[in-house]
Amino acid sequence: MNNPATETAQPDGTTAPVEKVKGALLRYRVLAWITGLWLLLLVAELILKYGFDNDSLDFVPIVHGWVYFAYLICMVDLAMKVRWPLGKSLLTAIAGTIPFLSFWFEHVRTKEVKAQFNLS
Repeated sequence: MNNPATETAQPDGTTAPVEKVKGALLRYRVLAWITGLWLLLLVAELILKYGFDNDSLDFVPIVHGWVYFAYLICMVDLAMKVRWPLGKSLLTAIAGTIPFLSFWFEHVRTKEVKAQFNLS
């Protein structure tokens, strides 16, 4: 039998283990920040490359691409656990491609998930 202290009822009647949601939320938060930082570094790389003809940060696009891929995996994991609708998931995914937006979305989505699952 399920322990009600470790699960939270969802609007659609299903339950999600709180510990799994906490883990998914933490992974999402960490990757949102890392993605945002690498995206800012990518902007700097583009300015150096096209503004000053300097290729010293030419590794950044590849790293950012892989970090963004990991962000997407963590975002989808969280979205599935908390049952986000497709539109919300897509907006959250796109947030990792616009400078500073991943930081704001991380804050908003964290607040929503914590309220939904009574997390502190």
